[in-house]
Amino acid sequence: MKIRKLLYIVAVFFVFGQIAFSQDAQPFSQASVSIKYYNKTLYYPGSAEDTPVFVHITVKNNGSETLRFKLADDRAFSMDFNAYTVKNNRLEQTDSIIDKRTSYQTVYFREIALEQGEEYSFVENVKDFLKIDEASVYYLELIFYPELYKAKYLSLKSNRLTLEIHPSPSSASSSYIPVKETTAEILKPQELSPDKVVEQTIVARQKSLWDQYFLYMDVESLLKRTPSLQKKYISVSAEERDRMISVFKADLMQSRIENDIIAVPERFEIEKTTYSPTEGSVVVLEWFKYQNFSEKKRYTYKVRQREGIWQIYDYNVVNLGTE
Repeated sequence: MKIRKLLYIVAVFFVFGQIAFSQDAQPFSQASVSIKYYNKTLYYPGSAEDTPVFVHITVKNNGSETLRFKLADDRAFSMDFNAYTVKNNRLEQTDSIIDKRTSYQTVYFREIALEQGEEYSFVENVKDFLKIDEASVYYLELIFYPELYKAKYLSLKSNRLTLEIHPSPSSASSSYIPVKETTAEILKPQELSPDKVVEQTIVARQKSLWDQYFLYMDVESLLKRTPSLQKKYISVSAEERDRMISVFKADLMQSRIENDIIAVPERFEIEKTTYSPTEGSVVVLEWFKYQNFSEKKRYTYKVRQREGIWQIYDYNVVNLGTE
């Protein structure tokens, strides 16, 4: 009998707890949070100060009643960023976030009230929350705590963004081909001839300047060279296609696929260029140095013109032996 009575008491407390939780969560059932990049640019690994990733955050009241929530002066107590790799591995939080939440301190906040349809927005640096040390493609989302971190059982989840982190360009490579590292403004394709397009692309690869490397690449067409990827690509939504292209570029940068197109020659020589007003090909001899020998290959880059810009959309390789 005592055990039955104890179970009854536990059940009563559980029910009341569920009711209390439901009542606490109800005001936020008509609220939403969304994220987008703020002044989107090229993103690299590194510190929050040197290579920030700024995100514009918006909290919106979609209901008819006044929405009230708390926003901490130190945003570490109001939100979390989560970022996942393609394999669904989650990035670690920064040490400063962990230290703040595990040490005793007073949390200052203000209460914000939104009427029907109103929004409140602010900007945060993702790297203040997450360690981003490697070049890759991540999927980024925000968890917002309207009653602060201590009541994180009340939370709002945002939409997901694709975050592409490029390998850091070295100072030497940056001096070879002018690149403004903090903005993509300068990275606009020019009306170069097909041979110059191929030459600049190879040099960019030699210097690991990935943004320059992809500047004249039709990545979509290269992706569709693989039958299985092409079949999937044509059957999915536009958003999923963008994701596939981002993943494909990340795989190229990490040498997981298409080894011939990203191979780094020690030297190269343009052998022949032919083209019509819209199509062309550039034949290049390339030498690859190994420990005890050099390998010689003939690359044929296929190019086509779109709105005055030549792009590499296909290629083939012939091995010419060793030297």
